[in-house]
Amino acid sequence: MTPEQLLFLATGAFTLIASIMVVTSPRLVHGGLWLIAALAGTAVLFVLLENGFLAVVQVAIYIDAIAILIIIVVMLTRAVMKETDPQINRTWLLASLAALLLFGGLLAIIALLGPASRPALVQPEGGLDVLGKALVDVDGFILPFEIASVLLVAALIGAIVVARTPMRGEGGDWR
Repeated sequence: MTPEQLLFLATGAFTLIASIMVVTSPRLVHGGLWLIAALAGTAVLFVLLENGFLAVVQVAIYIDAIAILIIIVVMLTRAVMKETDPQINRTWLLASLAALLLFGGLLAIIALLGPASRPALVQPEGGLDVLGKALVDVDGFILPFEIASVLLVAALIGAIVVARTPMRGEGGDWR
C-alpha cells in the first residue's frame, strides 16, 4: 500500500469513529464537537481525492457555519434540558434496526448498479466558472441554497423561542 492509501484509510476510520461519536455522545455539546471532527475528516478526504474546491467548501460552509450554528443552538436550548433525562429512549432498538436495513439496502443498490454507473472523479468542463454561474442562475442551484438558509434561520428562531423564559402571565412552564 502506498502512503496516500494508508492516509486515506486512516482518515476514513477517523471520520467514521467521529461520526459514530456524534450520535452516541451523552452530551449535546460533545456531539457538536465530534460533528466538527467528522466534517474535518471529510474535508481531508476531499483533499486526498484531489478536489480542493469541495474541501474548501466543506470547511467554509459546514465547519465554519453550520457546525458552529448547531453548537450555538445547543447552548441556547441547554436551559430547557434536564441533566437527568436519559439520552436513549425505548425505540433505540427499532431505530438501529431501521438504520441497518437502510444501510443494507443502499449497499445492495450500489452492488446492483455496478461500477459503470458510478460517477468518475473528473473535473467538469468549464470548472469553477460553470459552477459559479449555476449557483446564481435561476434554473441552477439558487433555490436549494435559499431553502437551506430559510430553514437555518427558522431553526435559530425556534431555538431562541424555546430557550426564552416565559413572561409573567404566560402560564409558567409552557414546554
